Amino acid sequence: MSTAGPAEHLLRDLAPRVLGTLVRRHGQFDACEDAVQEALLAAAVQWPHEGVPDDPQAWLTTVAARRLTDLWRSESARRGREAAVALKERVEPGEVAGRDDTLALLFLCCHPALTPSSQVALTLRAVGGLTTGEIARAFLVPETTMGQRISRAKAKIKAAGARFELPPPGERAGRLGAVLHALYLVFNEGYTASGGADLQRADLAAEAIRLARALHALLPGDGEAAGLLALMLLTDARRAARTGPGGALVPLEDQDRSRWDAAAIAEGAALISDALTWSPPGPYQLQAAIAAVHAEAPSAAGTDWPQILALYRLLSRLAPNPMVTLNEAVAVAMVHGPRAGLAHLEPLAADDRTAGHHRLAAVRAHLHERAGDTAAALADYRTAARLTTSLPERRHLEGRAAALAAAAG
Repeated sequence: MSTAGPAEHLLRDLAPRVLGTLVRRHGQFDACEDAVQEALLAAAVQWPHEGVPDDPQAWLTTVAARRLTDLWRSESARRGREAAVALKERVEPGEVAGRDDTLALLFLCCHPALTPSSQVALTLRAVGGLTTGEIARAFLVPETTMGQRISRAKAKIKAAGARFELPPPGERAGRLGAVLHALYLVFNEGYTASGGADLQRADLAAEAIRLARALHALLPGDGEAAGLLALMLLTDARRAARTGPGGALVPLEDQDRSRWDAAAIAEGAALISDALTWSPPGPYQLQAAIAAVHAEAPSAAGTDWPQILALYRLLSRLAPNPMVTLNEAVAVAMVHGPRAGLAHLEPLAADDRTAGHHRLAAVRAHLHERAGDTAAALADYRTAARLTTSLPERRHLEGRAAALAAAAG
């Protein structure tokens, strides 16, 4: 699906709502998801020429419902049985306005019949609107593998006879981890796109924040739901300062902090400060606490790196993973020097999940540069630039390499 400007953002925002409406009415998640994708494609073709309809959600729902009708009628004829489906050919505008089934859709994607990785992948596809390729990059697996995983997940939901509704309170806890992780990955893809010409996809980040708010409202006593919302707010607050002229990437230490969103920082800091007073710290709360230290620092030089390092060490014990180690290495370097940071990175070179990841090469390049090892820094900057699929990141990394080469003479 590709359309220009505001229409693209509108389609991404409406897709999970339309899918939720269809699944609530008719079940059969897999067929409904296919029908919604066809409706989005129709909109991408028609709206740029004909204009956005007065009620775009009703338009998409009508087109998707018709596609679903056509699918079931053709299947019925092919199998030689009488059609048993009656769908409305037209959806009244007021019928879908004001109702948002996205949260129920989110929990459906995290059905217990699915493995945790399949729950997250399906959520990213149906709720986040990510392509199979984008999801594959988030999981560090081939696109074909991810496509098969998503297809199997749809089939399992159908076979399990899952009902489209918010699970009762007793069942929510079992799905909450996958729901939080899926929203976290949707936000990350919006904050730093894994590929393409733009560094950020603000519409995707905004949708993740909207759903995190809804989840926090549903579960006000869950510290991790509060922590995830706080993390998103504190991180997204830097969005305006992360790009310069032409969409160029601006690193954290070079950002104009007057452009950070003070209201979002205040809300996020208050959320995490409150949650930590009554909830045992979890991974999202710890990440939010780290983001709050960055957000409240008066300058890059005034950042409390010892506190950040202490938080990362706690996070690495609580929820160890390669990206935590990567970020912890930066904090180690800021407190104990770049050589210590490089030593902290060494295990990641043997980890299949990160050995060929551009972020490992980029962090290593930065630390080599700070340590004065120009040759190693140049090699790693060039490797990172070659590996990334994000054009702004590639240009930034190539620019760092060119500046370093020029300085070296």
